[in-house]
Amino acid sequence: MNKIIGLVLLLVGGVLIYQGVSRKDSVAGVAAEVGTDVANAIDGKARIPEHYYYIAGGGVLAVVGLGALLRGGKAS
Repeated sequence: MNKIIGLVLLLVGGVLIYQGVSRKDSVAGVAAEVGTDVANAIDGKARIPEHYYYIAGGGVLAVVGLGALLRGGKAS
């Protein structure tokens, strides 16, 4: 069961990373980064574009999924 969960987490993590990178390279992603940079310069608050959350979340899910795959399950 751990291998199935690990595989699903790894696949979902890969999809999230792909979507985040695709958004980062798109016109909407560039506009989000420019808007964030301008807003950060005006009021000094730290903002992060949404696509970075996709990339980071996907990386975490991929690492957890890989760990579950490598750990495996004990046969009963």
